[in-house]
Amino acid sequence: MFKKQLHIISGVLLLLIIALGSCKSKYEKLKASNDNAKKYSEAVKFYNKKDYSKALGLFEDLVTIYRGRAGAEDLYYYYAYTNYKLKDYTSARYHFKTFADTYPTSPRAEECRFIAAYCFYLDSPIYSLDQENTTKAIESLQLFINLYPKSDRVTEASKLIQNLRDKLERKAYENAKLYLTIGDYQAAAIAFNNTLRDYPDTKYAEELEFLTIKAQYQYAQVSSEQRQEERFGLVISYADQFTEKYAGSKYLKEAADYKKDSERGIVEAKKILAEIAYNPALAKKVAKKDTTATQPPSIKDRDNQKIPY
Repeated sequence: MFKKQLHIISGVLLLLIIALGSCKSKYEKLKASNDNAKKYSEAVKFYNKKDYSKALGLFEDLVTIYRGRAGAEDLYYYYAYTNYKLKDYTSARYHFKTFADTYPTSPRAEECRFIAAYCFYLDSPIYSLDQENTTKAIESLQLFINLYPKSDRVTEASKLIQNLRDKLERKAYENAKLYLTIGDYQAAAIAFNNTLRDYPDTKYAEELEFLTIKAQYQYAQVSSEQRQEERFGLVISYADQFTEKYAGSKYLKEAADYKKDSERGIVEAKKILAEIAYNPALAKKVAKKDTTATQPPSIKDRDNQKIPY
């Protein structure tokens, strides 16, 4: 009895294996066949059914075969979109760009050029990560606008570029604040100014200009007395510019406090410098303090110094 049941179970399993094997072999037989027209039509059917993995397998077999033949343009168009549907944006953007370069007079060339740039946009990571793809996406979208200035997609491309620039702006803003957090005050002051220079219309402008005052003040504080008059002087200059520009700012009182403290800091620095002449021990102590000569650029006259992000 037991042996009979075992034979029945084995038979059922064998039938299942054969059935599954035949289902698989139908697709595999198609891939292995030389019936390229059949492959093409079935690949399109798989694509329309959203079975993109199977469609891709067939399209990949046909791309080289159809090169230079009738139907090659349609096939490559499907091939690019199949990669796109599978969210392989690296491959998709390559194939969309290749399509536009290979068939520049095609009615689809404009669309493919745009989607190639859009793939870079989709691969642009969050602001805290490396922004190479963000920069490339901006370049690609701008190239699209330059090539097709009358396209209906120009408005969308411009919006995408602005989104990407906002991301770069956010990264610059956060990186600059990080220098302040870790206590690299000189780098912070330079980075705040660089961000303001690179993004003059930034929504962070008021905060960045205030933080420049703060960073410069803290930088002056840790500087040697020989350099404090000049560095505190920059704080005063920044604070005056800030007060004039943002008369209703919530940072106004703090900016004024930094200015007053800087004025006192200059007075104290001059007293210590005067005492150094007859106090060797004090002179030795002052000499140990920071003597870095580099100055951050002024808000009104920024130079080309940059902190690597």
